[in-house]
Amino acid sequence: MVRELDVLDRAPAACCAPLVAPSMSEEDAVTTAQVFRALGDPHRVRIVNLLANAGRAVCVCDLTPSLGLAQPTVSHHLKKLLNAGLLEREQRGVWAYYSVNRVALARLATIFDLDGARA
Repeated sequence: MVRELDVLDRAPAACCAPLVAPSMSEEDAVTTAQVFRALGDPHRVRIVNLLANAGRAVCVCDLTPSLGLAQPTVSHHLKKLLNAGLLEREQRGVWAYYSVNRVALARLATIFDLDGARA
C-alpha cells in the first residue's frame, strides 16, 4: 500500500512577521499561530531541543528512549513539527531522519526582535 503525504504550499515557519511590525496580515497571523501551536506541546519542545543539540540528523528510533514515548507518538509529534516547517526530513531506506530547520528557527527568532523592527 502506497501512502501519500500532504505537501504544504508554504510551511508556516517560512513567514512570521515580527510582532512589532507596523501591521500584520491575517495570513501572517494565522501561520505564526500555527508555528506556536506546533511548539505548544512540551514533548515537541523537547524534540526540537534534542535535534538542535544533536548536530546531525536523527532517526525517530533514537528519540524514543530520550523522550520516554512510544515510536508512533514520537512520529506524530515529528509530523506536527515538520508540517510547521521547523524540521527537515531525510529518507534513508525505510528510516526517516530528522533535523532542525535552522533557517526557519532563525526566522522564527525575529518574531521577538522588538527593537530590530523599529530601526
